[in-house]
Amino acid sequence: MAENIYQHDTFISPFTWRYGSSEMRVVWSEKHKRRLLRKIWTALARAEMKAGIVTEEQVLDLEKSIDTIDIARASEIEAEIHHDLMAEIKTYAEQCPVGGSIIHLGATSMDALDNMDAVRLKEAMDIIISKTLELTAMLAEKIREYAHVPCMAFTHIQPAEPTTIGYRLAQYGQDLGEDLRELRRVRNSIRGKGMKGAVGTSASYTELLKGTEMKPSELESMVMKELDLEAFTAATQVYPRKQDLAIINVLSGLGASLYKMAFDIRILQSPPFGEWSEPFGSKQVGSSAMPFKRNPIRSEKIDSLARFLSTLPATAWNNAAHTLLERTLDDSANRREVLPAAFLSTDEILRTMNTVFSGLRFNFESMDRNLKTYGVFAATERLLMELGRRGGNRQEMHEVIREHSLTAWAELQQGKENSLRELLACDPQITKLVPESDVLDLLDASEYVGDAQERAVMIAEELESLLTE
Repeated sequence: MAENIYQHDTFISPFTWRYGSSEMRVVWSEKHKRRLLRKIWTALARAEMKAGIVTEEQVLDLEKSIDTIDIARASEIEAEIHHDLMAEIKTYAEQCPVGGSIIHLGATSMDALDNMDAVRLKEAMDIIISKTLELTAMLAEKIREYAHVPCMAFTHIQPAEPTTIGYRLAQYGQDLGEDLRELRRVRNSIRGKGMKGAVGTSASYTELLKGTEMKPSELESMVMKELDLEAFTAATQVYPRKQDLAIINVLSGLGASLYKMAFDIRILQSPPFGEWSEPFGSKQVGSSAMPFKRNPIRSEKIDSLARFLSTLPATAWNNAAHTLLERTLDDSANRREVLPAAFLSTDEILRTMNTVFSGLRFNFESMDRNLKTYGVFAATERLLMELGRRGGNRQEMHEVIREHSLTAWAELQQGKENSLRELLACDPQITKLVPESDVLDLLDASEYVGDAQERAVMIAEELESLLTE
């Protein structure tokens, strides 16, 4: 059977060609998987050579064919024997006339496969961490740049009080910083099964090493050192599937942070807000029916993939919980999809968000308009505080401001200009305590941002410190 060459006349996953970077696809490719398996078998043979069980010629023979991957031949054999790993072993053995007979000596399938997966998981996490660092650096820079620039904040998607662009970005940065710390922690905790045999007791290796001076644990250490992996102290036929759950959970958590960022951009790009917008190419088409549309397709893609990513921890949870006794095989098929899909979707989300943030646009005219339209309502709190400080009755002044606010809001709903500043500045109950010019100054919402700038800079500093760890 010839090697499959997938074209677009049959189903292929969108992750095969549409979503994810080429470097992440390589990590989860069949060729890379089989190359890693051969490295593991060679590392095992080298450790067994040190025990005097195999010869140096056999190890050298295995080394020569590590990169001679022949998926077509392996597929032919698998069609006959219905065991994918044994098919790869037989294919490798055919290429190694001297060393072929000792491939996989003492091992069970998961000694090869689970250690191979652990290597891939580390490689994939490194890609994710690298792209997260890229986004972190951009966020820190933009937080500093816009820490002082006022804009309206919204609660319940309704105008609230002013904030600053940098302080809003700092909320995303704070979440991303937590994600980065957790990504690093989980990545550094990834371990392989080790070389422990069919149920994790190392019985086969104990038998194999009889008469030598090497212990099974020593053989395992040699193999794992060559693979640059730590091994779980105890394992069954597989490494604990809680490791997969921890990894997919941290990816999903990152997805949640990026989902919120993208969703906020979508809201703020809507013309009634009109404050932020993702990049839009000069030849980009927003709609097939409406030529004027500037749809936030990148942010929407982020949210779509993050929504998919959020469903994957449930499968990983079931795999961890249902690894009955020393092993069941009911996780095998879904892990072929869940692990690469989790990383490829996260990879595409990060790639897209990095593109969005590198070209993120701020419409300062719209921000000023919204501040002038809605900020004055929030700034009445400043006026109320000053009236109280100058001896006014807090409850009476609150009622005066409330009545004028309702009048001004009703005018806004009718499409009129916001008259609240004038209404308050001309009210004698107010001006007998606070002069008109002071009232107008107090109602300037752009100054009503508290310590937002200072706190934004603090977050930028935190993110910058993460870049150098």
